[in-house]
Amino acid sequence: MASVRALTIADVYDRFVKGKKVPESDWDYTIIPQKLTELKNKYKLDFGDKIIPEDKKTMNDLFAAGLEMLVETGFYCTDLGRVMKVTEEEVWDGIKKTPTKLILGEGKDIARFYPRRGNSPVKPIIQGGPTGSPISEDIFVQVMQSYAQEAVVDDLVNGVMTTYQGHPAKTKTPYEILATMAELRATKEARIRAGRPGLGV
Repeated sequence: MASVRALTIADVYDRFVKGKKVPESDWDYTIIPQKLTELKNKYKLDFGDKIIPEDKKTMNDLFAAGLEMLVETGFYCTDLGRVMKVTEEEVWDGIKKTPTKLILGEGKDIARFYPRRGNSPVKPIIQGGPTGSPISEDIFVQVMQSYAQEAVVDDLVNGVMTTYQGHPAKTKTPYEILATMAELRATKEARIRAGRPGLGV
């Protein structure tokens, strides 16, 4: 298969702008459920009492169904209310160019992410944190520190600061940006307090 040019962020934006306009409710309650049902039946997907399939045929069928779903439905942008399509060649090219490892953090706190398959001997990376949960600014550092100081945590996922100097961190206002910058400073302070300044975020 010939390599295709990788999509840039500008390409993605242009495709969304030119994409088909679709109401979000249609996407969520009609397009996606109908296509999922169609592909479930087409590939005879039934996991039974197993949440994660282990046999090769089911895994391959599930991948084929997912690939077909992505190519036929595309991606939906809620802000624009439009759908961006990709080709099967672009998907395969993206898979082929996917990095085989990811390194986050620095020094003694580095976390190395590698692909893991079933029953892998490679230890899974444990990401700790409130993961996007709203956190009050007066306890933000302490909450993040409570995760950073746990020895089993390899990487942090920070919460969302709800206010900045008492002002609500409302979207599309300067306070949203100020609160985000404060989150970064607070997370850095939390890592230092926990004695793990190089912990990835």
